[in-house]
Amino acid sequence: MTSNTSDSSSTQRAVLLVNLGTPDAPTPPAVRRFLREFLSDPRVIEIPRLIWAIILNLFVLPFRPKRVAHAYASIWAMGDSPMRLILNAQANALQQMLDFQIVHRDVAVLPAMTYGTPSLAATLDRLSADGVEQIIILPLFPQYSATSTGAVYDVATRWMQTQRNLPTITFIKDYFAHPLYIQALADSVHRYQVEHGVPDRLLMSFHGIPIPYAERGDPYPKRCHATAKHVAEALGLRDDQWAISFQSRFGKQEWVKPYTNVLLTEWAQAGVKSVQIISPAFSADCLETLEELAIENRDVFLNAGGASYQYIPALNADVAHIEMMAALINPILDGFEAIS
Repeated sequence: MTSNTSDSSSTQRAVLLVNLGTPDAPTPPAVRRFLREFLSDPRVIEIPRLIWAIILNLFVLPFRPKRVAHAYASIWAMGDSPMRLILNAQANALQQMLDFQIVHRDVAVLPAMTYGTPSLAATLDRLSADGVEQIIILPLFPQYSATSTGAVYDVATRWMQTQRNLPTITFIKDYFAHPLYIQALADSVHRYQVEHGVPDRLLMSFHGIPIPYAERGDPYPKRCHATAKHVAEALGLRDDQWAISFQSRFGKQEWVKPYTNVLLTEWAQAGVKSVQIISPAFSADCLETLEELAIENRDVFLNAGGASYQYIPALNADVAHIEMMAALINPILDGFEAIS
């Protein structure tokens, strides 16, 4: 595994870029460890603990890791998970940008994960040991959900409960409608279409959540719809040129609709021949984009009668993406400096 090399020991301020997490290796044992941690979080699975423990230990963990490990193996690159490689690249790029923009103040940028390594709790331990007094936590989930960003808050809160001398910690909740984020997405689509042509339809596919989560107040689906609408407007698309859908269902619960694979099947059967798909919920390419969207759903569309299916990569370490992160962070750093 690679890691960001920012030195937090010489600064009083730090920025943590936090993504969800990934196994340490594309093997069943490593995937099983990761899934146990991830799926044991009550933020992710809102089922009574005893019932879920039985399901998880008797039906999920004995069987799912082998299949998931095979999927991870198909996307593993340069000896590591794409998500971790990209997170490190994002942290390094933001470090360089901040160093250039604000040479009068030292800020360390570090990567962290809610689950797996580098863990958020261990990274906070490192910063505390180095005497860092002011920390910005930026969860790289553009649309807030309790299942993703909420879990980041939980990890940080549990860590804070163990500390006597607490640093100042500022969370950035999300950025689903930030103009620089919308423009970065629209520009990525435009650049792709300049090279590969314009499809019959553009599909914006977001990671789904169960419907009961939304009914209990999770704002995620509304934020996804807002992001998609803003991107469509920035691209000047008519209503019949694009759609929104939700992917990555797990279990038998009903999830937010329309489902990506179902919609792609309906489009192909209705005569739609070419589709390009983008996933604005993901700040970095990962299993859900590189395997599920780029491969599995391509097969769904082509097997249903479609002719051309193309996946548009996530923003990853694109300069516009990093500039958006800096725009979110700089006002907070200005505030830190004003009170120091």
